[in-house]
Amino acid sequence: QVQLVESGGGLVQPGGSLRLSCAASGRTFSNYPMGWFRQVPGKEREFVAAISMHGGATNYRDSVKGRFTISRDNVKNTVYLQMNSLKPEDTAMYYCNSVPSAYSPRALGSWGQGTQVTVSS
Repeated sequence: QVQLVESGGGLVQPGGSLRLSCAASGRTFSNYPMGWFRQVPGKEREFVAAISMHGGATNYRDSVKGRFTISRDNVKNTVYLQMNSLKPEDTAMYYCNSVPSAYSPRALGSWGQGTQVTVSS
């Protein structure tokens, strides 16, 4: 059973930056592509970004391209989401999960507790 623990969220002003982390345990992390998702209350969870097993391929939703960067450290069993030029519409609870591939943004496992990102002045 894999466990995912997200962290790094917070309150930031528009235009600011945050770096989210997702620590995984319980299985061989490097065997799995990973993704970030986000959810606003009352709306469906949506795909944000994904990365292949060894980081060679990445994929982003259009609204975050050029602002967000996904990366991973397979030694630390951690996937990151660097978020720059944040906008109020990025406000959401952010989650990580394993995905079938960087280009198949479908979550496979159980969800962690998420980390809240609030972009507001």
